[in-house]
Amino acid sequence: MALCRLASLDLVQNLLHFSSAEHTVRMLVLSSPHYGAFYKWFSSTSVLNRLPVTIRLKQLAAQHEKEMRVCVVEKAAEIASEVLYHEDGSVKGIATNDVGIVKDGSPKDTFTRGMELHAKCTIFAEGCHGHLAKGIYKKFNLRTECEPQTYAIGLKELWEIDPAKHHPGRIEHTVDWSLERTTYGGSFLYHVTDENKNPLIAMGLVIGLDYRNPFISPYKEFQRWKLHPSVKPILEGAKRIGYGARALNEGGLQSIPKLTFPGGCLVGCSPGFMNVPKIKGTHNAMKSAMLAAESIFDTINSEIPQETVGINPVVYEERIRNSCVWNELQSVRNVRPSFSSSLGLYGGLLYTGLFYVLGRGKEPWTLTHHGADHRKLKPAAQCQPIDYPKPDGKITFDLLTSVALTGTNHEGDQPPHLTLMDDTIQIKQNLTVFDGPEGRFCPAGVYEYVPTEDGQGKKFQISAQNCIHCKTCDIKDPSQNINWVAPEGGGGPAYNGM
Repeated sequence: MALCRLASLDLVQNLLHFSSAEHTVRMLVLSSPHYGAFYKWFSSTSVLNRLPVTIRLKQLAAQHEKEMRVCVVEKAAEIASEVLYHEDGSVKGIATNDVGIVKDGSPKDTFTRGMELHAKCTIFAEGCHGHLAKGIYKKFNLRTECEPQTYAIGLKELWEIDPAKHHPGRIEHTVDWSLERTTYGGSFLYHVTDENKNPLIAMGLVIGLDYRNPFISPYKEFQRWKLHPSVKPILEGAKRIGYGARALNEGGLQSIPKLTFPGGCLVGCSPGFMNVPKIKGTHNAMKSAMLAAESIFDTINSEIPQETVGINPVVYEERIRNSCVWNELQSVRNVRPSFSSSLGLYGGLLYTGLFYVLGRGKEPWTLTHHGADHRKLKPAAQCQPIDYPKPDGKITFDLLTSVALTGTNHEGDQPPHLTLMDDTIQIKQNLTVFDGPEGRFCPAGVYEYVPTEDGQGKKFQISAQNCIHCKTCDIKDPSQNINWVAPEGGGGPAYNGM
């Protein structure tokens, strides 16, 4: 089965909420609302999804859970907290975190020791910027022959709207306003329905984390975007029912690390198989996991001797490169970096039209991303502060009101999952040089600079209970001083229907 389509057509058709005849994809270039509701639109094969199906991933997962045969003997409810190694250095498995520990490290009455899970080969599928994968990359030097990963933050809201404004199957992607011309990003707006046929809008804004102005607030950019005359009328009289955010891999082909190592391999969004122009990666994640499973099975049953106790499924790397995953990423490899080059926004659009839409990515060169995202911020003194509109409580909202919609929850008295490697760096460097960007790039109000008790300065405050696990802080922090790890017992956002 060719799993470079989302899933089996029969499975997905069970979840259809509209006919294919109503399915439209529009790519829009939004102008400033100061010039009225003018916008340009065109159909674009760079974002066109050829399978006329719009569903939410939660629905697909629920349907798969009903239909697939489960072959797992035991499923751990806890979160993997560390990688285990054999004496020869190969991966032995993972350990889940201990639960029932207070902030000072002492055990509670409810203390439960974590589990050790051993395997001949461990597949790491943590998603974007996994905390275990960070250690794996360093230990086995998996990124020595690729570029640093580049990321984006995606912010999303779910609205229930007036049925008269609902167009089932309509999809809109936009670029340009409200972002600065030097900032890569764009929006999406999907007309979908839920299980009860309620008319919903799933909308969001994706912003590249290689932006340079430290005064940019991705959350406030998203709120401002909703005020555009082509968007605001859809939301008037509607009810917002969901909010969330997460980081996305955008490095593409240039940033894929070595995928195998003694005792394990990487699949899905952990190494980064997302098609950036389409903002789609689930199909490639599924396909990579299938190839990894097949490669591990063949390696275990082969007579090829292994140098370590942990099995290294080296054939997986070759199979990925010969798969539809690699072909797809190869064809779009230059789209993302073209927008961050001297070509700018409109030059990037022109490049995409010429070399991807028409040329299908056959150009003999490969553009570069020019370094890691955390190195891209300019000092605050070189940038202009941004005056964002105040929330109106109807279309736009303050940050903490949005965080309440995520249902995020963490046990209050547990070891912190957001830590600083040096407690002085945020004040000495981030506040002094970049005017404290953490409070702006975090989409959950976790970080803020507050006055000290004597009123003579400021201190850095972390409200870890607000964290929605987007991992933007670990990525964009210019000092790379913030370390995100999984919290105790899997606390975090409780997204419903997102």
